[in-house]
Amino acid sequence: MDDKDRLKALLLQRSYRQGTFTLTSGKLSDFYIDGKQTTLSADGAFLCGKLLFTLLQKSPTRIDAVGGMTLGADPLVTAVSIASYLAGAPIPAFIVRKEAKGHGTASSIEGLKNIPPGGTVALLEDVVTTGGTLLKVIERVEGAGFKVGLVATVVERQEGGSEALAAAGYRLESLFTRAELLS
Repeated sequence: MDDKDRLKALLLQRSYRQGTFTLTSGKLSDFYIDGKQTTLSADGAFLCGKLLFTLLQKSPTRIDAVGGMTLGADPLVTAVSIASYLAGAPIPAFIVRKEAKGHGTASSIEGLKNIPPGGTVALLEDVVTTGGTLLKVIERVEGAGFKVGLVATVVERQEGGSEALAAAGYRLESLFTRAELLS
């Protein structure tokens, strides 16, 4: 079994659930993928980090940092950063807060000192449905002066996220589409 097959098995075992669920978008769904059940496990984090780092390496644009919206992206960006370090090509991580913190630096992006000014970043998410979270992250990151060179997810639910991002000028890369995960 290769790494992608191992990750698929973990996602199906730990993260995929059938039933009635309300998604972040407010939509009802007959299944749910709780990515954090996989990304917060040692083997799941390792596999996500390794596979997403491989995807970043294929980017035609040099990636200076990897980040995303807290909480879904937190374990992913850390895992990718560690995988990149172990491969001898370190990429720092950053986290975008849902709201700017009300004390200290009042920053909405943590890890800014690790990103070169005007740098190109990759944005990650564990599961994408409508793309709304990623569009918010793109707006904040570009508002802070960075370029978005890659947008990627572990699972693309195939419910409009890729299309919404494409309409905004971004291509969504995924380790798995819903069809691939459930095949």
